[in-house]
Amino acid sequence: MLRWIRQQLGFDPPHQSDTRTVYIANRFPQHGHYVPQRFADNRIISSKYTVWNFVPKNLFEQFRRIANFYFLIIFLVQLMIDTPTSPVTSGLPLFFVITVTAIKQGYEDWLRHKADNEVNGAPVFVVRSGSLVQTRSKNIRVGDIVRVAKDETFPVDLVLLSSDRVEGTCHITTTSLDGETNLKTHYSVSETLVSRSVSKLESLHAVVECQQPDADLYRFVGRMTITQQGEEIVRPLGPENLLLRGARLKNTKEIFGVAVYTGMESKMALNYKCKSQKRSAVEKSMNTFLLIYLGILLFEAVLSTILKYAWQAENQWDEPFYNQKTEQQRNSSQILKFISDFLAFLVLYNFIIPISLYVTVEMQKFLGSFFIGWDLDLYHEESDQMAQVNTSDLNEELGQVEYVFTDKTGTLTENVMLFRECSINGVKYQEINGKLVPEGMTDDSPDGPSPHLSHEELLFLQAVSLCHTVQISYEQPGDSPGDPFSHANGFSSQMEYYASSPDEKALVEATKRMGVTFLGSHGETMEIKTLGKLEKYKLLHVLEFDANRRRMSVILQTPSGEKMLFTKGAESAVLPFTTSGEIDKTRVHVDEFASQGLRTLVVACRHFSVDEYIEVDRKLQAARTALQQREEGLAEVFSIIENDLELLGATAVEDKLQEKVQETIEALRLAGIKVWVLTGDKHETAVSVSLSCGHFHRTMNILELVQQKTDSECAEQLRLLARRITEDHVIQHGLVVDGASLSLALRGHEKLFMEVCKNCSAVLCCRMAPLQKAKVVRLLKTSPEKPITLAIGDGANDVSMIQEAHVGIGIMGKEGRQAVRNSDYAIARFRFLSKLLLVHGHFYYIRIATLVQYFFYKNVCFITPQFLYQFVCLFSQQTLYDSVYLTLYNICFTSLPILVYSLFEQLVHPHVLQTKPALYRDISRNSLLSFQTFLYWTLLGFCHAFVFFFGSYILMGEDTSLMGNGQMFGNWTFGTLIFTVMVITVTLKLALETHFWTWMNHFVTWGSIAFYFVFSLFYGGIIWPFLHTQDMYFVFVQLLSSGSAWFAIIIIITICLFPDIIKKVFYRHLQPTSTQKSQLIETDHQGIGCVDSMCCYSKGQNSCTRLGRTLEQMIGHCDPGRANRSWSDAEPFYSNDQSALALSPVEVTHC
Repeated sequence: MLRWIRQQLGFDPPHQSDTRTVYIANRFPQHGHYVPQRFADNRIISSKYTVWNFVPKNLFEQFRRIANFYFLIIFLVQLMIDTPTSPVTSGLPLFFVITVTAIKQGYEDWLRHKADNEVNGAPVFVVRSGSLVQTRSKNIRVGDIVRVAKDETFPVDLVLLSSDRVEGTCHITTTSLDGETNLKTHYSVSETLVSRSVSKLESLHAVVECQQPDADLYRFVGRMTITQQGEEIVRPLGPENLLLRGARLKNTKEIFGVAVYTGMESKMALNYKCKSQKRSAVEKSMNTFLLIYLGILLFEAVLSTILKYAWQAENQWDEPFYNQKTEQQRNSSQILKFISDFLAFLVLYNFIIPISLYVTVEMQKFLGSFFIGWDLDLYHEESDQMAQVNTSDLNEELGQVEYVFTDKTGTLTENVMLFRECSINGVKYQEINGKLVPEGMTDDSPDGPSPHLSHEELLFLQAVSLCHTVQISYEQPGDSPGDPFSHANGFSSQMEYYASSPDEKALVEATKRMGVTFLGSHGETMEIKTLGKLEKYKLLHVLEFDANRRRMSVILQTPSGEKMLFTKGAESAVLPFTTSGEIDKTRVHVDEFASQGLRTLVVACRHFSVDEYIEVDRKLQAARTALQQREEGLAEVFSIIENDLELLGATAVEDKLQEKVQETIEALRLAGIKVWVLTGDKHETAVSVSLSCGHFHRTMNILELVQQKTDSECAEQLRLLARRITEDHVIQHGLVVDGASLSLALRGHEKLFMEVCKNCSAVLCCRMAPLQKAKVVRLLKTSPEKPITLAIGDGANDVSMIQEAHVGIGIMGKEGRQAVRNSDYAIARFRFLSKLLLVHGHFYYIRIATLVQYFFYKNVCFITPQFLYQFVCLFSQQTLYDSVYLTLYNICFTSLPILVYSLFEQLVHPHVLQTKPALYRDISRNSLLSFQTFLYWTLLGFCHAFVFFFGSYILMGEDTSLMGNGQMFGNWTFGTLIFTVMVITVTLKLALETHFWTWMNHFVTWGSIAFYFVFSLFYGGIIWPFLHTQDMYFVFVQLLSSGSAWFAIIIIITICLFPDIIKKVFYRHLQPTSTQKSQLIETDHQGIGCVDSMCCYSKGQNSCTRLGRTLEQMIGHCDPGRANRSWSDAEPFYSNDQSALALSPVEVTHC
């Protein structure tokens, strides 16, 4: 603990240097000057709280919320001064909200603790004191030698020492880390691979020097120094030597490795990224409304305080005969009295701020998010994947999207590659019946022997079959049911190719069909079978692929002893370094392939002389063993080696479009959403795919901003494009931008670039780096209009834009799960995006928008009568309602109807929302939470509150003897009458807003009103002896005993709601929105639109026919005879709109 405190204060940094030294088996130097480095233990901690800090930490986090902090202040004020209401009225709701939230967060953290304990307590085997010892995972220390068996997960980050294989290699899968399902081969150092037993490991004397912990899964820089017979041997260590925690051992019986990174310093733990908190537009609007209502509260409190002192300026009211002041009151400070009165009024009116709004919104989001996972339309049967929700805070944001940024490969396409064509030595070839046939020729003998391959063709196929990272599994299908790599393949019952890149797998499978078969790697040997003849190549070096070079290479020794380099990569990364071969013809072929939408790779080679290879080998060894700036050194050496290349040819593979991509993009366009495609593919390929998937139309005017070299050139081109857009009389424009031009445009011409983009219906950005994708999203996101953005992708290169956008969606594709893990939502196919936005987004938005505004409305109705009451009680701070009613109004009496509404409401049937994407425009730009709508709900609340108060005042103001026996009513009866009218009115108001009635809506709506009556009777007549105050004794019973009171209740409720009904009916017929028009759905066969309302029956006449006919005659829209339409159970109709306001069924074509 002391060490932790010192580290936090900066006095004891955990790592003193840029590297760490790990002594294998913890054999430290024997001299006395050595001070061992301190490392983290192997415990994984994903939990947020402990038993000791849960209460203070959770309370601190909850009171950072302005509403919670505000109610805490009100509660403290009630405790400190004499206020008109009990502290319980603020304390109980606050306690309820804090407790519910704490229980939810505590339960979630308990689950995290449980998972941590399971991981930390897992049994492992380590080598200690010359024997294999079983211990718990949390007890592993840096330097321990750990044994891992087949199909087990690595408990720490290990440097591989040896395996049961003779060559010292092992196969692993990193599915849980990056989602890649291919087998990866890792290697041990040649000096340690013989240490396969505990006794030999005990005699191993070696030291590992490596970098300090780093979150990059694919980066590891280190070296191992082995002492043998007094001589020190230094070997480089890289990512291929490191086994990461969380990966799983496959196809290898057992391995031994030394722990280098443990616990929270392992790469897996360092990738536990806390995503930046995204806030929805609704939440921002909610906070704005809270501030406005806080202003109303302060205004009411200040006005009441001023009016109190103005009233008391007259002596008769300052100190009436029935309320004489004490000496202390006369001598007290006027300023303190003013502040005290102001605080008392603040407490009296504080319920205008709805504390339960937050907890209701949280519950609505949490429970509502389950509907996405339960939606079978978002279930992908082939991959057995359901949609998943990683955060429920952004549900309503799905209904506000204006821009969609999508990746191409694996998102719009299947990421399933099929070899189509290739170019060899300037000649185009196609594959026909498994044979390589020049373009224009046909294969006349489909079943005959393969034709003879020329030297150029053979060399090309050998290069393709050797330059890759493909792995092979030789297991028979069904040998191990739990192994995902044991399924059958299309070529052999025993051999299956696995690759991290689908392109590589497609190419190796293609060369196999054409007669050059890759048989696998065994240590440093790669075997291929060329036209039936076995050939062995010695693998000397692998120049790994990276995003900057965009190519990979292998250096091999051929069977004849020659040293050769084979290179493949993007044409822009290989062609500039070629000096011989058919360069111009190949470039033309590559462009032709790309224009067909095919993915291209260029293949080249280089022959080394003996002296050249010795120099290359020396430089590579020096760069690989460097501990400092290893990547820079390797990049420099790679650029020297991958030069003076001989061009062999190019490949073209097809990536099929996903199902219904074109329909989905068209639906998004009709919904008013602009789609941008951001891809790393070359210009021609990207444009071809955009045309085929409907992103670009054939009639669209395509503008291009490509191959710009300078700032001035880029600016001039942008101005030219802007002029073309204004001058061309074309409805739609499309823009194509490449990565280099985009960098120039973003450097100093952002405003001009944005102006061009916003006038284009579709934008395609090609040759994009991952960070450029994020920059484009940020550019749109921060533009003056502040549009809501959505990014969707399937690969690790899409993570940056997914995290940058307002809403990030991951596709469960073939490029790993990094995008899914970093997304807010995950779906299996791009086509599911239309339902996610057009249906779920629409529903979530209208539900929460109504929820927020209804909460403010019902609290205005609640507190405004309290404010008006002060005018008739000389601002004496007398409360209008009983404290129990004050406490339970938001918690019990009015909470459940709005919660159920916010979970199940549907303005329109889901099928209609999908078939009419334009309905999405009705809710765009946060229209249901605009200031105008907010003002309407607020004014409606004030109007209803005035009717509640003055309606009750007119009834009781002149004569309070409403009983037949002359018994008089008092102020508690007056307040209870207002409260009763209010509870019924606000509940029925929500019923009028409800279109989709379920049994649960009926239960909570009518049940809430019934519960209020039952509770009030119980509270006023039974439990009163147990309360310290008896103000409400028999008040409610006496109120309901008066016929006048019942008459007043009915009249006041009618006066409040009837104008609202009339307004809704007239607006619905005179100025209907697109959504309201769509609520009348034409049936498939009858052509009759029927609304299944509360007034409709399944057989016979419509009970509202007369009222409906009267209204329709008044507005002259429909023929009166048409309102008498009746229907039977056999007639199909959508039961989506069950509104009490949909008064009569009418034909769609007429209304």
